[in-house]
Amino acid sequence: MKLGNEVKQAIVAISVTLVCVLLICGMGSYAAAFADRREVPIYCVDRTDNYVSISFDAAWGADKTSQIMDVCDAYGVKATFFLVGFWVDKYPEKVAEIAARGFEIGTHSSTHPQMSKLTAEQCREELVSSSRKIFEITGKPVTLFRPPFGDYNNQLLSVTKDLGLYTIQWSVDSLDWKGLSARQIAERVQKANSGDIILCHNNSDHIVEALPLIFEAMKLKGIKFCPIGELIYTENYYIDSSGKQIRNASGQQNS
Repeated sequence: MKLGNEVKQAIVAISVTLVCVLLICGMGSYAAAFADRREVPIYCVDRTDNYVSISFDAAWGADKTSQIMDVCDAYGVKATFFLVGFWVDKYPEKVAEIAARGFEIGTHSSTHPQMSKLTAEQCREELVSSSRKIFEITGKPVTLFRPPFGDYNNQLLSVTKDLGLYTIQWSVDSLDWKGLSARQIAERVQKANSGDIILCHNNSDHIVEALPLIFEAMKLKGIKFCPIGELIYTENYYIDSSGKQIRNASGQQNS
């Protein structure tokens, strides 16, 4: 009888050990899966009202910036400009003009680094420094950020969220920086549909000539333009795995 009790106790001990091992392994797998979850910025917006946004990254050169705004104004389009801090330092009068003419301004970092290779504190400094420079000229707080090279990681998105910045990518790439002709640029951009965010650059070779072609083609499609800050949702939303920002109507947590 004594032997039977010892066997039973051994079996119980082994069972408890196995359960503990399984629980630990399961928790470890869950933690690993959670840690590996990749956060995503906003690439486009789930909208059906035919609004899109066109944006211009400004890092080098300013010769065409006023002309871009002239064409936009002629077509009643308000765009978003993402400015690098050293561009702001070099062209403060252009920053003031962009703001005075009613165009939206976001930060494109301070020094245009590959931000996934920076520490969290370095990312914060890039964003705080560049946003402060823009604010000091325009008097308007910065709420939008576009990562240089479109490069990001979870750490960067955590920093931007902490700073109250919406991280913006793009869903339509003009590739204007590659020296495409005005018609080639327009052919790429005119494919945009409701909720898309268009990427252009303020000093690319043929962007000024391309804009009228873009705006005429989009008008025929019934597409309208608004700044990114008006295109995106600022509350009650989530972002799916593709980067589409969607109005939260199903109880999912905000991003």
